[in-house]
Amino acid sequence: MRVLTLAGSPRFPSRSTSLLSICQHKLEARGVEVMPWNIHNFQPDDLIQARFDAPALLALREDLMLADGFIVATPVYKASFSGALKTLLDLLPERALEHKVVLPLASGGSSGHMLALDYALKPVLNALKAQEILHGVYAEDNQITQYDRHPELHSSLAQRLDDAIDAFWLALTRHHYPVAQAV
Repeated sequence: MRVLTLAGSPRFPSRSTSLLSICQHKLEARGVEVMPWNIHNFQPDDLIQARFDAPALLALREDLMLADGFIVATPVYKASFSGALKTLLDLLPERALEHKVVLPLASGGSSGHMLALDYALKPVLNALKAQEILHGVYAEDNQITQYDRHPELHSSLAQRLDDAIDAFWLALTRHHYPVAQAV
């Protein structure tokens, strides 16, 4: 199985990107091939000028076609996900997430932004025709420390992320190895 991760933070390192790194290690321990992508893989001019033929965008689209699952992480600014991530998602084809299991992750300054996953990011992922969008994980910034070195998570966040990875793994397995239907 293959999973593509996409870090949507304009900062690197970042708290939201550290969540992806933890997910990557947990999935690789289960034998999943993880293809990490970051908003920094793209030239800003290619995004701003909507260059659908930009080499990095074409490579992302190809990797996404090969993926069974997609994990996206973003910081929350002004009650929504990052504009850089939105710009990139706008350049993907309408059915870019078709047949994909999707896990959204976000980090923000306070719990007041936790609905950004449900009311801002998930509608965009749904518009890209994701097969299944799982409950996301929202982390408050103070729950992630040392994100610029070896990230440490508050115990409640670590448990929620573990639960989300377990659910993601089960959904991937269900979609990748469907049970034979009785005739």
